Amino acid sequence: MSNLALWSRPAWDTDRWFRDLFGPAAATDWYKPANEQTGSGFRPAAEIVKDGDDAVIRVELPGVDVEKDVNVEVERGRLVIRGEHRDERADEREGRTLREIRYGSFRRTFQLPAHVTSEAVSASYDAGVLTVRVAGVHAGTQPQRIAIAK
Repeated sequence: MSNLALWSRPAWDTDRWFRDLFGPAAATDWYKPANEQTGSGFRPAAEIVKDGDDAVIRVELPGVDVEKDVNVEVERGRLVIRGEHRDERADEREGRTLREIRYGSFRRTFQLPAHVTSEAVSASYDAGVLTVRVAGVHAGTQPQRIAIAK
């Protein structure tokens, strides 16, 4: 057997080399930034619900240090939630350790009615969920039926 047979794979096929060395967990494109891998980077899930006259926004931020890494602001008529997300993982199998460290910024923006000021906004964090309450968003609003012309 010649030495050439041992090196039959192209040297630039780094995904295959890492997969062979570290296993299937290394099969992702490790050299690309996170936003290229997922298309948009880290984007936390959010939901908005009506609670009386208030709007309540819940954003999933598990493992995020909200005191250090998250800002909630009212900026030009918008509620802006932005911050940093860091994720560290280590996987040890068969005497090998694969350590991944991912980080990146995120930003979620929600349009506010013109009458809402920053004094109407409060935020809390519990069990990985950031809850932002915007008081009085729906105060005095009543649905109006619109006639449909034939």
